Amino acid sequence: MDIEQALEIVSQTHPGVVRSHNEDSVAYDASCGLVVLADGMGGHNAGEIASGITVSLIPTDMRHSLESMRPEDRGDGGEDVGVVLLREKIQKANATIYHKSQSQSQYTGMGTTVVAGLFYDNRLAVAHVGDSRMYRLRGEIFEPITRDHSLLQEQIDRGMLSKEDARLSKNRNLITRAVGVDPEVEAEIHVHSVQVGDIYLLCSDGLNDMVVDDQIRTTLQMLRANLKLVAGRLIEMANDNGGRDNVSVILIKINGEFAAPRGWLAKMLSWFKN
Repeated sequence: MDIEQALEIVSQTHPGVVRSHNEDSVAYDASCGLVVLADGMGGHNAGEIASGITVSLIPTDMRHSLESMRPEDRGDGGEDVGVVLLREKIQKANATIYHKSQSQSQYTGMGTTVVAGLFYDNRLAVAHVGDSRMYRLRGEIFEPITRDHSLLQEQIDRGMLSKEDARLSKNRNLITRAVGVDPEVEAEIHVHSVQVGDIYLLCSDGLNDMVVDDQIRTTLQMLRANLKLVAGRLIEMANDNGGRDNVSVILIKINGEFAAPRGWLAKMLSWFKN
């Protein structure tokens, strides 16, 4: 099945109840199986600039790269193509934001989280920096498939805090990695197999700080037939619970397989592509 037919994607973003402007940015391109969400930070609306650069640059660059690469291609050292591409695009966004922050004083110190997914060949490569998350609902199992780069997560990993105590901590928003803050950034990237019926949720911390995972799971399970309704309901729940931050979601439902053509068929398609 063509990837645009296999993936159903919706997105929604909202400034929340407390903040006057929205520093979250979202983008997706079903034609190349890409979804990107970024949560910006920095004074004088600089966070909005950083997140906007990220969700503009990554899809544009990805489209150009996929014109000359196939899902079965491998990078140097045999790395999966999804890993290579996502790392490359996030590094480019990092360099662009960092250069802008160094050259224009009003943008000093700006940065952004990012979580991005590339769907291809019945797989998903997911990359993230910071505390924006990706979750997966598979059957009745709902779980995060990213792990926050945050002080709280480090404290949980070391046994210093329980997950319940972490929700009450005043240090919830202290992240340990961000795009654009330093000359280089290390994105954490993993590849997962995809199954028909899976639903993936990308979100900024404005959702998971306001709504517990069990409530997110219940909403997804009850309304899964209508992703647009799910997106609106999740944002409504976050705002009803205080809406202290911008809140953004991207939802992807897998409606069919999208295996890459191989062998003689792949060669024939590449001739038409070129």
